[in-house]
Amino acid sequence: MSPVPTNEDLRTEGWPPPAVDPEIREAHDRAWPVSKILTWSVVALVGGVAWVMLALVRGESVNAIWFVFAALATYAIAYRFYATYIEDTLTRPDDRRATPAEYAADGKDFVRTDRRVLFGHHFAAIAGAGPLVGPILAAQMGYLPSTLWIIVGVILAGAVQDYLVLFFSMRRGGRSIGQMAKDELGTVGGAAALVATLTIMLIIVAILALVVVNSLGDSPWGVFSVGMTIPIALVMGVYMRFLRPGHVGEVSAIGVVLLLLAIVAGGWINANPALASMFHLSRGTLAWAVIVYGFVAAVLPVWILLTPRDYLSTFMKIGTIALLAVGIVVVRPEIHTPAFTELAFRADGPVFSGPLFPFLFVTIACGALSGFHATIASGTTPKLLEKERQAKMVGYAGMLAESFVAVMALVCAVSIDRGLYFAMNSSPAVTQGTVEGAAAFVNNLGLVGVHTTPDALAATAQAVGESSVVSRTGGAPTMAIGLAHIMHQFLGGSGLMGFWYHFAIMFEALFILTSVDAGTRVARFMLQDALGNVWPKFGDLDWTLGKWLCTAVMVAGWGSILLLGVHDPLGGINTFFPLFGIANQLLAAIALAVCLAIAAHMGRRRSLWIIAAPLAFVSAVTITGSFYKIFSSVPAIGYWAQHRAFKDALAAGKTQLGTAKTPEAMEAVVRNTFVQGSLSILFVVLAIVVIVIAVIRTLQALRAASRVDTEDPYVASRVFAPAGFVATPPEKELEREWEAFYEEHPDIALAHRTGH
Repeated sequence: MSPVPTNEDLRTEGWPPPAVDPEIREAHDRAWPVSKILTWSVVALVGGVAWVMLALVRGESVNAIWFVFAALATYAIAYRFYATYIEDTLTRPDDRRATPAEYAADGKDFVRTDRRVLFGHHFAAIAGAGPLVGPILAAQMGYLPSTLWIIVGVILAGAVQDYLVLFFSMRRGGRSIGQMAKDELGTVGGAAALVATLTIMLIIVAILALVVVNSLGDSPWGVFSVGMTIPIALVMGVYMRFLRPGHVGEVSAIGVVLLLLAIVAGGWINANPALASMFHLSRGTLAWAVIVYGFVAAVLPVWILLTPRDYLSTFMKIGTIALLAVGIVVVRPEIHTPAFTELAFRADGPVFSGPLFPFLFVTIACGALSGFHATIASGTTPKLLEKERQAKMVGYAGMLAESFVAVMALVCAVSIDRGLYFAMNSSPAVTQGTVEGAAAFVNNLGLVGVHTTPDALAATAQAVGESSVVSRTGGAPTMAIGLAHIMHQFLGGSGLMGFWYHFAIMFEALFILTSVDAGTRVARFMLQDALGNVWPKFGDLDWTLGKWLCTAVMVAGWGSILLLGVHDPLGGINTFFPLFGIANQLLAAIALAVCLAIAAHMGRRRSLWIIAAPLAFVSAVTITGSFYKIFSSVPAIGYWAQHRAFKDALAAGKTQLGTAKTPEAMEAVVRNTFVQGSLSILFVVLAIVVIVIAVIRTLQALRAASRVDTEDPYVASRVFAPAGFVATPPEKELEREWEAFYEEHPDIALAHRTGH
């Protein structure tokens, strides 16, 4: 038999083929009946009209439905045509080849997982604070630059990175991005990539946690509702493992009902002064609670907390975003924010400082491109794929889904009153934390059409059941206000503004906490792998002491940065988020650089531009952004400029400077900017080392015109599964053949379904 068995070879042995015959599949894909032509023509027409309305038509307002139509139509076209082009020319998947989930199945880490379930797992793991926070902060520059980068960026960069890292890791036994860097770039490049990945993970997880803390601080309703998701997840975990294994529908219904009850009960708690005081926690207290939670969640078995909450949060994430999209189409809110605001052409924005290039791109971060995703796409997900062709659906489409979350967050930000937007997203130091101070600050910005009053800010807080909405930085409260503004017109009326606001807060906290504990667990795995090269015992992921020690190290790292952000006088999210964005994008540049070297070693000369183009752009953006933060002489932009300004002021005996009103606050700025500046230098140096080595290895591969094979050996597959969400007619026909085969061979059916 040949190394690659044909379908006829397998049928001769009595087995159905593991994949549709390539000729049959290609003939089906190439067929363009009239119905298919009409469908894609309508999609293209709707998308074109939507883009014209957003980009070219100018008036006093634009309708929010065009954001929905432009995004969905563009995603559909990109997935059908561009992702397929990448699949055909660069990755060239072969479903006759077994994936690690099949040939290395162990029932623990390597498990064949239904593609739809895996899509939900992957989406839950990658979707964190970035798509919620970044677009909201970037909205100060207007809706158009953010919309363009979120949608075009994800198609050409973010989804490409996620898909390629997932595919290349799957072909290499599920290896991490750091291990792949070592294999492709050598010891120096691999070491730089590993150190960069570990340190960047600290800042990423810290900012994720900071968003949660800012959204729940001084909010009894939010603290109670989100806190209740932990015991709910524990109940679901025990239910699925011991009480009713396999009854997913039952536990889903129980989880959703309990979630809704938690939100309603939170309103009752908030209305009772005695109970409300118990859950009225400061940001500092909440920070320590999140730190403890992160440690416990990362060391507990995955089935008891992470898995059920990931599953539950997937329902919440996808369901809420879909419901919001429907609400936008029904309510059709008018957007009064200009396509480009005055702040798009200035560098002194009140929400974040810096010019549009590069800071808009690094601020939006995960909504268009996220290096954090590379750790997930080379972590758990490649060990669970049933078939190679499913990587496009999970990796590319999963990132498109996250981008749509970013579009919805942007709509929420630009649909509310602009005065309210700036009052919520400016630091407490400039608003003084009061409605009067916020109104005065906003009205003195000198922006056309931006005005608010203390009464308007107080009325908004009262409508959503909060004591204040002033300086609720971090993006999550702004999205919650925007969602409540849209959804109360769609369902429930003004009386449900508070419900929808806190529903959104819980949705966002679930969104982000999933990434906090998943990120901590992945970082612990990476640290154990790294230490395992020196002390092999750490390479055993089941070693309890090693697991606890490595988790403690990583939690201490991101927890320290979280506490700095919580107590930052300049507004933690306002000053730390640019570092988050830059670090995250530098990690994406590292991942794309590794993918470039892999593709060159595979001999994909004509397809390298697919990787080289986004790598060149993101490298320019992030290195430029890093240089701004390191070398800028403007204190509002450069970390070291801030550091020197506050340090010199303290040395001169001053007791306040700018937004720091006490010597202690000034010392905090000096400390924070030193940490931020040092990390900026470390991140950019490591990223440049990896990128340069990757380019050198790529050029060497092109000159040699030879293939360096780091893939696992070929193993013939003995299972079948469709490639997309819905099986094609040829796949349905083969499914029926496999069902008949399983009926004749129940022992094989049992083995395949249990993963053994």
